[in-house]
Amino acid sequence: MSDDAVQVEFLHSLSEISAQEWNALCDTDYPFLRHDFLLGLEQTGCTTADTGWQPCHALLRRNDRLVALLPTYLKSHSWGEYVFDWSWADAYQRIGLRYYPRLVSAIPFTPATGPRLCTASGENRERAAAALVAGIQAFSQRNELSGWHVLFPNDSDAGVFESLDLTKRRACQFHWFNEGYTDFDSFLSRFNSRKRKALRRERRRVAEQGITLRRLRGDDITPADWERFHHFYQITYAKRSGHGGYLSREFFTDTAAHLGQQVMMAVAEREGRDIAAALFFCSGDTLFGRYWGCEQEFDCLHFEACYYQGIEFCIEEGLKRFDPGAQGEHKIQRGFQPVETVSYHWLADERFAAAIRDFTEEEATHNRRYQQQAAELLPFRLSD
Repeated sequence: MSDDAVQVEFLHSLSEISAQEWNALCDTDYPFLRHDFLLGLEQTGCTTADTGWQPCHALLRRNDRLVALLPTYLKSHSWGEYVFDWSWADAYQRIGLRYYPRLVSAIPFTPATGPRLCTASGENRERAAAALVAGIQAFSQRNELSGWHVLFPNDSDAGVFESLDLTKRRACQFHWFNEGYTDFDSFLSRFNSRKRKALRRERRRVAEQGITLRRLRGDDITPADWERFHHFYQITYAKRSGHGGYLSREFFTDTAAHLGQQVMMAVAEREGRDIAAALFFCSGDTLFGRYWGCEQEFDCLHFEACYYQGIEFCIEEGLKRFDPGAQGEHKIQRGFQPVETVSYHWLADERFAAAIRDFTEEEATHNRRYQQQAAELLPFRLSD
């Protein structure tokens, strides 16, 4: 890969590249990298300069041929990233420097581990990554950006970023793994008696309130279902955060609705009326729990719709893993195991880069201890 044949460019809209060219490099089995998913976020007003998510996708071309890319955004805040760096921003501000704007290679509003560095077949991934990162760093310095961050890369990409001079940060999520279960009861058979009874009691409590659930997938989700889901989503976000959520009505009705079999919705019904729903996305081996909403709170309904329906779906479809989203220690007692997630960071100011390297090394020690302690709280029998 000779330097004079290589060019790094930045796209300020995914409309500047064809779906065919983008998807040829991206693993579109991972739904959040699909051209139509990311472009849909733009076109429905979710990722724009006004929302603080200005597309700035980094592309590497050799002899005018696209050979690598990183989905990237120019960020004016840290909302919707789920790798929390507010204290870093505060430290910058206290000495009169700007932390924002900065570049972030991530999937907006989606803390789901997956591919980030996309390369053409036969390309040397380490060399492509080095060229892209060098271009990103030069772009950041020209535009006086504080730095660049890549969030939730999968193991393959993390191995590539590991070879570059980037600061690694570790965190913890809770995922469910399919150990060849034949049904939900076979999963529960691994639990100790007390925890198994508690989980069955939760599921029974949902039924006792007159609530039933149905799972819909792809084209079985009607336009009316999407409208209702957005209504539930807005209500729940407003209660929790005081705003209507990151995603617009049109994202659900015009973008998510056209992702086919990669979308599943668990809908809760009571007295002939839909009252809540959880939305999931699928790859070939993983279910991603993403959004939830309800009109009225019901005992244990969140656990049923967001977790138990997802587990049953994974067992029925033979999916290997269920990633239900960020945070949530309450997932441990329901059989979700602690897993490490990573992010990588480059800061233009070497003083801050050195301080943050020290911070992340100390944080990593605490994170490892936390994961060990969380694993000890899993509900499985000691023999497992």
